[in-house]
Amino acid sequence: MVEVQTIVQPDIEYHPDFAKYTARSQRRVAAEGLPKTLPAGFPAQLDSPLVWDGAEIEKRDDWFYQLDDAQLDEIDQGLQEFKSKSLPLGAINQSTFPLPTLHPILRSISREVHLGRGFFVLRGLRIDAYSREDNIIIYAGVSSHIGNIRGRQEDNRGKNIPSRVLAHIKDISRTVDPETLIAPSKTNDKQVFHTDSGDIISLLCLQEAAEGGESKLASSWHVYNILARERPDLIHTLTGEWPFDGFSNPETPYFTRPLLFHQPATSTAPERVLIQYARRYFTGFKAAPRSTDIPPITEAQAEALDALHFLAEKHSASLGFKKGDIQYANNLSIFHARNGFVDDVGKERHLVRLWLRDEENAWETPEVLKSRWEGLYGNVTVEEQGFPLEPGTSVF
Repeated sequence: MVEVQTIVQPDIEYHPDFAKYTARSQRRVAAEGLPKTLPAGFPAQLDSPLVWDGAEIEKRDDWFYQLDDAQLDEIDQGLQEFKSKSLPLGAINQSTFPLPTLHPILRSISREVHLGRGFFVLRGLRIDAYSREDNIIIYAGVSSHIGNIRGRQEDNRGKNIPSRVLAHIKDISRTVDPETLIAPSKTNDKQVFHTDSGDIISLLCLQEAAEGGESKLASSWHVYNILARERPDLIHTLTGEWPFDGFSNPETPYFTRPLLFHQPATSTAPERVLIQYARRYFTGFKAAPRSTDIPPITEAQAEALDALHFLAEKHSASLGFKKGDIQYANNLSIFHARNGFVDDVGKERHLVRLWLRDEENAWETPEVLKSRWEGLYGNVTVEEQGFPLEPGTSVF
């Protein structure tokens, strides 16, 4: 009689455990015949400004742009001009929020995000001089010169309510039922390295925490180079099919796709690797544990998840993100994370987020991601765009 072996979910949680990771790696290297070469067509090494080490980034100051008083006055003029038109917030764009002298600087920042090191910080907005709504208008107005399309972060088409194009990143765990919290962005918990959806992830800091909450970025291209050199088998794992949890979605209990994509060089674009994933889809998080009735991940996938996190953590940069900063990062080549934090009265960490796309500089979207990208950026009308002034529980 042939014994049927049941595959179970590996011993892995949302918060990575370095001891478990190293033990799993040692066990697999010793016991399994792991591939020694890369998948066909994948580069042995990527050479690009997108390949960087955080220790070097932290020694430099050319990754941020400090706004001066004249530029801040120009932003205020853009705000007043937009408000004078009595338009819905979904109408914010480069023409309704004009920035005549800042525009070329912001366009160069977009090129840096897409073609340079992959991220930039715009520093020094006058947060305390404005209301919450005005700060959101300023954020969307300035950002429209970086990426002219805002993505849906909560798609509410067909529900007769706005699709949210702006999300609040704030700890609301003390004011809502904890059973409704399914992502760390709504808690003060540490966020492990991951990507969001879309081309550009942008964050505006409205307020820093009393303690902790440091924002971290890491080059996924640098992580790729390390894995390609030291563990090519994990590149195979990352390019295989992964079971993403649908979190009790009756129509899609789970779906599968790779985490890592390769794009050969063309006449108009260099060779690229793109990564798009979030750990919680494979481990669950608090009120949304991983579903038990869907395929588990494999031991190789568990090791790959930890390898991505711990390599990103080792080579990450902390940007000193503070009130009035806007961070723009290439979501297809940059991992981001944050430390846990402690709030206090008047010092409650509060960020707002946009998912942007710049039609001029955007990378080609991998075929398997196109339906997701269409859901984000396809025909986002002026009328449907929602800009909530306070956090909610439904947007990650």
